[in-house]
Amino acid sequence: MNLPNSITMSRIVMIPLLLWILTSHFPWHGHGAQEITASVLFVLASITDGLDGYLARRRNQITTMGMLLDPLADKIMVAGALIALVAYNPDVVKVWIVVIIIGREFLINGLRAIASTEGFTIEASDLGKLKTVVQIVCVVSAILAHGWTQWQIGFLIVPVRWIAIAAIYFTLLVSTVSAIDYFVGFWKKIDHASNDRRKSFVLSRNKRAGKPVGSQ
Repeated sequence: MNLPNSITMSRIVMIPLLLWILTSHFPWHGHGAQEITASVLFVLASITDGLDGYLARRRNQITTMGMLLDPLADKIMVAGALIALVAYNPDVVKVWIVVIIIGREFLINGLRAIASTEGFTIEASDLGKLKTVVQIVCVVSAILAHGWTQWQIGFLIVPVRWIAIAAIYFTLLVSTVSAIDYFVGFWKKIDHASNDRRKSFVLSRNKRAGKPVGSQ
């Protein structure tokens, strides 16, 4: 197993560890230890998300296993964290929001599968990349909001809880808009592929019938 795939596997291993930290079985609950440990672990896992892809391209080690595991690890990491947060911090992370966000991922995966069978791909848009960053902020702030309502740093007051609430709703908005953007791009390409197939079918029929191309 090459280095990029090993990094991807390390991210998958971090997922059950993160879920365990966000439960009552975690032995250190006082003084924000649970929240900080979970936040640091999630940030590290998020860093490996970009690192494995970068190394795979830089070292020319893009493999079929990596192409399968990398997006799978990303989806499990975010979905697992959000589902755990429904129980860990239900005042901030609502069930219906998590259902929509995770449902969006199922929709995009389904569209990607269809696109693959049709012989084309849809590149990740800037909205999709923004969605990834916003999700990281959302999860980390929601974890921290379990332990703190606000931070006071000198004269500066950081409203941790309100940042978490704003982040979760902004994540919902960006996820929805990026899903619509992805679907529009998918629809244009699938419609174009269907038109190409129809033209190819008509040309092949005309050829078999001995008709010149363009004749009626």
